[in-house]
Order: sequence, then structure tokens, then C-alpha cells
Amino acid sequence: MSELTTDRLLLRQWKDSDYEPFAALNADPAVMEHFPAPMTREASDGLIDRVRADLDRRGFGLWALEVRETGEFIGFTGLSVPSFDAHFTPAVEVGWRLSKGAWGNGYATEAALASLAYGFGPAGLDEIVSFTATTNLPSQRVMQRIGMTHDEADDFDHPRLEPGHRLERHVLYRITREQWESRS
Repeated sequence: MSELTTDRLLLRQWKDSDYEPFAALNADPAVMEHFPAPMTREASDGLIDRVRADLDRRGFGLWALEVRETGEFIGFTGLSVPSFDAHFTPAVEVGWRLSKGAWGNGYATEAALASLAYGFGPAGLDEIVSFTATTNLPSQRVMQRIGMTHDEADDFDHPRLEPGHRLERHVLYRITREQWESRS
């Protein structure tokens, strides 16, 4: 399992000490605004268990995100494989979820760039996608900052949400290996 570092961040395997702060993050209505609902402690713990297994199995996944200077756990960033059927799957997605206190520091962008570098480097991927509800403008700005492009024709209704749900419509962003390698 790979560990990634940036100037300010460590992307690492999850520790037992991450369960409690991750549950608090997932229970925060502000953090979970663009998700159907905050997560229960049981669901949050189950997510860590699945992500840990994915990291061990694939060598990449949703890494726990830690501020190097303080050792503070602030959420996750990394690469995952969407488990639903859509016009763009199978695919690998770059994603992030950070505690509210970590917002506005550029951490999501910094960690997402490290994840893309891993995806197009050691993982050997040819394309990485990212998606979110149309209402999640902060995440869309991160997608743009990391060089991803959006084509409205790719937007989709998330198959795991009921028709008419406030978050049903999603935007899809993409970046190819060629685009990644040609950025200035």
C-alpha cells in the first residue's frame, strides 16, 4: 500500500484512531450537505473498513488525510472505483471529503493532485473521473483547479438516488493521462 506526501499533507492507510474523528466528520450536516444524509457511526466505521481493504487490495484507494505539521486527521482524498452502473463506468474516480475546519486551505486540491499523479504514474491509469451533485460548487472548483474538464453531455442522474431527489443530477469531470502529462 502506497503512502503519498505533499508539502503539507500525508495520504496514508487508515489508523484505528481515525474512526472517531471520521465519524464526527460524517455526522456534520455542513460536510454532508451534498450527500443524501449524514452518516451513522456504524456506517462511517463500515466505510473505513471497506476503504482499508481496498487500499490493501489495489495499492490505491481513499487515503486518510493528515496534516504533516500537526498530525491532525482531516478526512480523505484518493482514488476509488464507483460501484454503480453509469455511462462512464467502469472508471476510477478521484474524490475527497474534509472536515469543515480544513476547508479553505487548498488541502483538497493539493491531495487530489497527488492522487492524480499516483493514478497516472504507478497505477498506470489512462483516465480518471470525478463527479458530484450539481449543487456542490466547491468540489466542482477543485475539479477545475486540478485540470479536469466538464462536458454537459456527460452529466447524469445518480442511479442510487430516487428520481426527483434534490441531489439526483450530477456533473461528471474527466482528465486523461495525455491531458495530465501536457499540463504546464
